[in-house]
Amino acid sequence: MKMSAQKSLPILSLSIALLALPPRAESAAKPGAPTAPKERFEDTSEVLAVEVPVNVTARDGQPIRGLKAADFEVFDEGSAQPITGFEVVDLDFLGAGQAGNAANPANPTDAAPAAVPPAKQLEASARRHFLLLFDLSFSNPIAILKARLAARDFLLNSLKPSDLAAVATFTIETGPRLLVTFTPDRAQLARAIDTLGTRRLSPAVERLDPLHFVIEDPVSTAVAGLRAPTDSGGKLSDFKVGNEQELLQTLQAISKAADREQKSFERNRIKALTRSLGDMARALDSVKGRKNVIYFSEGFDSRLLLGRAPEGTDTEEDNLDILQGHHERVDSDNRYGNTELQSSVNDMLEQFRRADCVIQAVDIGGLRAGADIAGTSHNTGQDALFFMANETGGELFKDANNLRQQLDRVLDRTDVTYLLTFQRSDLKSNGAYHRLRVRAKLPSGARLSYRAGYYAPRPFKELALLERNLLASDAIASAVPRHDLDLSLLAAPFRSSGQRSYVPVIIEVGGKSLLAGQNGDKTSLEIYTYVTDSKGEMRDFFTQAVGLDLKKGKKALLESGVKYYGHLNLSPGQYRLRVLVRNTETGRAGIETASLTVPAYDATQPDLLPPLFFEAPGRWLLVRERVKGATAQEDGSVVYPFTVNGVPYVPAAKPALSSEAKAQLCLVAYNMGKGNLVVNGEVLSAAGQVMPGGSLALVERTATGIAGFDKLLATFEPRGLPAGSYVLRVAVSNQATGNKRQSSVPFVVN
Repeated sequence: MKMSAQKSLPILSLSIALLALPPRAESAAKPGAPTAPKERFEDTSEVLAVEVPVNVTARDGQPIRGLKAADFEVFDEGSAQPITGFEVVDLDFLGAGQAGNAANPANPTDAAPAAVPPAKQLEASARRHFLLLFDLSFSNPIAILKARLAARDFLLNSLKPSDLAAVATFTIETGPRLLVTFTPDRAQLARAIDTLGTRRLSPAVERLDPLHFVIEDPVSTAVAGLRAPTDSGGKLSDFKVGNEQELLQTLQAISKAADREQKSFERNRIKALTRSLGDMARALDSVKGRKNVIYFSEGFDSRLLLGRAPEGTDTEEDNLDILQGHHERVDSDNRYGNTELQSSVNDMLEQFRRADCVIQAVDIGGLRAGADIAGTSHNTGQDALFFMANETGGELFKDANNLRQQLDRVLDRTDVTYLLTFQRSDLKSNGAYHRLRVRAKLPSGARLSYRAGYYAPRPFKELALLERNLLASDAIASAVPRHDLDLSLLAAPFRSSGQRSYVPVIIEVGGKSLLAGQNGDKTSLEIYTYVTDSKGEMRDFFTQAVGLDLKKGKKALLESGVKYYGHLNLSPGQYRLRVLVRNTETGRAGIETASLTVPAYDATQPDLLPPLFFEAPGRWLLVRERVKGATAQEDGSVVYPFTVNGVPYVPAAKPALSSEAKAQLCLVAYNMGKGNLVVNGEVLSAAGQVMPGGSLALVERTATGIAGFDKLLATFEPRGLPAGSYVLRVAVSNQATGNKRQSSVPFVVN
């Protein structure tokens, strides 16, 4: 299936809401708090946790609160499943900034919590997803242009901060095209709605963002019949009447044949629509949680699908032909609908139901005032839209001018989500579909809404490109750590020109974890790095695919791994770094995030970068980025900031030190002032306790030739520290000026 003409890179694998056990280890876990299970993407049979989001509404459409785990029953293919996890997500409380705790998985009958965790802790399956899909082939251009305004208003003014949205278009020629993937970045989404992908993207964005978080550079400012002959008496002769009648019948048959050809063409267009949207729905199963597909369209002629209404001239003529025995003159498809087309549409809608996608159809036909084509029947398209929405549990909205008010009802119904979890230990990685049924003890008139089923995992190589990309973008958006690959990060913001800093990002991938399960002599590594601000908006990114020839370097790779060097350009502020790395052959992946502060580098404000340990030469397979926009003929090199006295070095993202040797490191400081600088260090345990042992010593304050810019050469000896993981906290101070700054870096003692 086509989602874009742009080149995309494949990513992660696994069906929606399938989580492998045992629970993943997370830093700073609270004692007694439930831990979420770690995702696994391997072609094996293992214990999996299946998450089932459930919405419960009263007669008036408002959500029902206060239900407990004991109120629900879950059936997988008719077999009752014990509920092992229970959580309540209430977006009204989330919007108010209140937080609560999940129910105890060990005792899921505990009372439901009164609120939700903070947004960053929301389970992906409980987050609301909205795909704004604009149908460009079955809609009038003027109606599409006007529908954008309603969509933009809904996007910017109705969605909650924790909601994720995406924008896509559909044409018969290209199929669905994803413009911006599911993201909280309202700016990129608004740009996508404004342009609908018709304006060519900048070359850097078009080539380097295969996951479609960015549609435009984040720093850009820029969306007559003839009378019958008569005899001398003025009447038609019997011959002429008979002849004309025969001719008329022949012409009618020709006309019906022509209609059949035209209808066949229209049916083929609808089949193309159903195939493409069905493929899209299947891929959307990769995105955790319920997806509301807001489908902006005028719909297709439902008479091709369901046949004509039981009245009208054509029906009377068909009835007469049937009575006279002229069955060959009756177009059964036109009368009863086309069974092949009905099957195609039903198959598409089944894919939407299976992927937990609800079509909210928006009839935009009423928006094209003055642009209607004479003789067209708009209601026939409206019937088709109603059918698509109704069969997936959605609604038909007839006035897109009031879209926000109408869709607010959808938002209200999903403000409260009950997240039920059960475990399966007998699932195989065969992609089999499992039907779900949920029963609940509800007040009279209450309505229960839940996903119809789920897919078992499939081998990574069987996943379509769109599925892999959506899984990757979902992982980037949720930013839940994952450790199939041993991944370490280092980001250091260096002062640059103007109001932006040059931020090198070092990514280390452990070789043993990278090659686990690897077959063959070649593989490739995909690296995705995005940075978001406090609003969740993408501010910069880089991506790259790295080919690896295992015939030549497998032994060395197993001893260390791959070290990648990329960079970001950022303005002063607080950011969150999101990195995903994946082996394209095995599907094994690592996901890490890190907080990043970019100073303003005011002339009077002292700053200190993280300690930069020198890496032993030749230890890693080194890969460096290419400049955004660089062509094959251009030099893709970038400014390299890691030098001391003009000699370059390679920094370690997570230094691995020997307890018997000194390690060199560089401390980069800004605006510490003239005079002697004092360097102190202390070692912290993984739990944050100060540890005895370790020795830090200043060797040299080098001459950089740049005012207010210092590079301090130092040594660290981890003497007295047993093997394990630690943090080195360094303080640089100037007694003459009183300036003092601290920074830290994790390290390992072997």
